[in-house]
Amino acid sequence: MEKAIIGKKAGMTQIFGDNGKVIPVTVIEAGPCVVVQKKTRENDGYAAVQLGFEDVKERKLTKPEVGHLKKAGTGFKRHLKEFRFTTDDLPEVGAEIKADVFSEGDRVDVTGVSRGKGYAGVIKRHGARRTPTSHGGGPVHRHAGSMGSGTDPARIFKGKIGAGHMGASRVTMQNLDVVKVDAELGFIAVKGAIPGPRGGLVYVKDTVKNA
Repeated sequence: MEKAIIGKKAGMTQIFGDNGKVIPVTVIEAGPCVVVQKKTRENDGYAAVQLGFEDVKERKLTKPEVGHLKKAGTGFKRHLKEFRFTTDDLPEVGAEIKADVFSEGDRVDVTGVSRGKGYAGVIKRHGARRTPTSHGGGPVHRHAGSMGSGTDPARIFKGKIGAGHMGASRVTMQNLDVVKVDAELGFIAVKGAIPGPRGGLVYVKDTVKNA
């Protein structure tokens, strides 16, 4: 059965592998989640489950959300997320999903929102190089410089690098190793870094890549 869960980034640490080498890991506080809705190919044209995460008071939700969750009978949840699957072997509405749905050795994709950096120039945002700082270069060492052609087409093509808002975007890290699962504490440790600050919401799902 394919697996998915909603969690929060707890932070980074390191653990020792069986060979004695240090493994940098990100700890995710995963679940518990509850299945709020189930979709099937027969009724909806695709297979998916919607998970709910974190209890919340009814007054914190919109009326459509309240009606949706009351129909499911799973209690009120702050975060809802639908995960699509390729199989019809899915848990039923009301089933609880905990961290132990994953196990050591699994490979997962982790999606989160990266840290916002505010307004940034082309050097920080895109890794551009600055101009020479000698011989009257002027106060434009960190500017983008010329990037368009002459009279024709008289504009800059879409996709060119430029200054602007950096970060605070949805990022997915693919094919990460699950190094350790603590079912009692509800934690999953994955190798490497994942997007977002400590406490940021993340979605964990079986990787789409073939290991």
